[in-house]
Amino acid sequence: DVMAEQPKAAGSSLIVQLTKYLALDAIRLAGIKAVKTCAVLPAATGLTMTLVFLALKQMRPQGKYVVWSRIDQKSCFKAIGAAGLKPIVVELKPIEGTDAIGTDVDGIRAAVEKVGAEEVLCICTTTSTFSPRVPDFIDEVAVVAQNLNVPHVINNAYGLQCSKCTHLIETGCRRGRVDAFVQSTDKNFLVPVGGAIVAAPGGQLVDKIAGLYPGRASMSPVLDLFITLLNLGASGWTGMLQERKENAKWFEERLSTVVTKQGLRVLKVPANKISFCIDISSLGRPEGAEGEEDMDHLTFLGSALFTRRVSGPRVVLCSAAAPAAAGEASGAGAGYPSEQQTATAAASEETGLTEEVVKIKGKYRKTIDGTPFECYGAHIDTYPCCYLTAACALGATRPEMESFLERLEGALQDYRQGAGRKDKGKDKAGK
Repeated sequence: DVMAEQPKAAGSSLIVQLTKYLALDAIRLAGIKAVKTCAVLPAATGLTMTLVFLALKQMRPQGKYVVWSRIDQKSCFKAIGAAGLKPIVVELKPIEGTDAIGTDVDGIRAAVEKVGAEEVLCICTTTSTFSPRVPDFIDEVAVVAQNLNVPHVINNAYGLQCSKCTHLIETGCRRGRVDAFVQSTDKNFLVPVGGAIVAAPGGQLVDKIAGLYPGRASMSPVLDLFITLLNLGASGWTGMLQERKENAKWFEERLSTVVTKQGLRVLKVPANKISFCIDISSLGRPEGAEGEEDMDHLTFLGSALFTRRVSGPRVVLCSAAAPAAAGEASGAGAGYPSEQQTATAAASEETGLTEEVVKIKGKYRKTIDGTPFECYGAHIDTYPCCYLTAACALGATRPEMESFLERLEGALQDYRQGAGRKDKGKDKAGK
């Protein structure tokens, strides 16, 4: 038991218990009052999710499926396969009146009912995510989980810093069923990578997870968090949360001002309070050029920012769905759990596909653990524009964000002047 007292290490055992209660208090101060217990584990978010699934498997041995609301982030999806379980991917759907995409609650219910609730290990949702995806509708899914008597696990990787995400979890705990939620220590508390906190409104599952951990563990992630929480104190922690919230509002306004000057726009995704995205499709359609062919070179913006020492933003290319190859499930009809389940089974059991990326007319198909995802990175098979994402996370300062905006403006100006496309012409001439 990774949380058990060790007679030969009294000091370490004491720090483990103190860190547990400090983390529990920090979670409550962040807005999740319903939390009753937690465990600080020496594993990052993805592996901690795997441990949660393995512990649930012991408590629910007949469960073999994880109904998963799609998010294009590899570690959370690979956690399912690492636990020896089968994913049922539920595609997202557009949210009316915005540019956002969000949870298909009816799709999740249908997926559970199709295979039978007794064979579903759990429903897995996500709070923190790259825009234009918004946090899953945790409160609504929690009600579905309670009505169908299916466990509900939440990937709250960096959601603890966002009041929107913590409010959703708090509401889910009170209105329906939430069995556990996992958050990263490095993303929320600015400590080195390698730790996570699994928390719950009840103690049985958390105790099972702690008892499942084999052998002893590194003290470093726990000690890092312990020192950080002692240094911050309650006022320091809540002050950081409030500062990030104010910075996010400021950053969105400044970002909109900068990109509007370049003839672009910030996508309307009001429910995502951490990540923002810019519609850059117009940059890929210069006058007199073939727009579709030029979309691939929008990725130059990412490399241009990287050379300016900006590593966070990413460019996501989207276009109309490509025709499916013979024998494969079509991405155009995705959104129905039965099709995704069929695709998963066909890829993993019959073809034995390994992870690969195939470029398709400005889109990307990526296969992870045998499951193909169209337009990977966009969280959905098709999206009406290509975009660039940027986030305002905990720890970012206004001078740093101002510097980013200046470098972004420079990269956009360079692209408008032909950077990237000029290189493309040289490459063609050389060949």
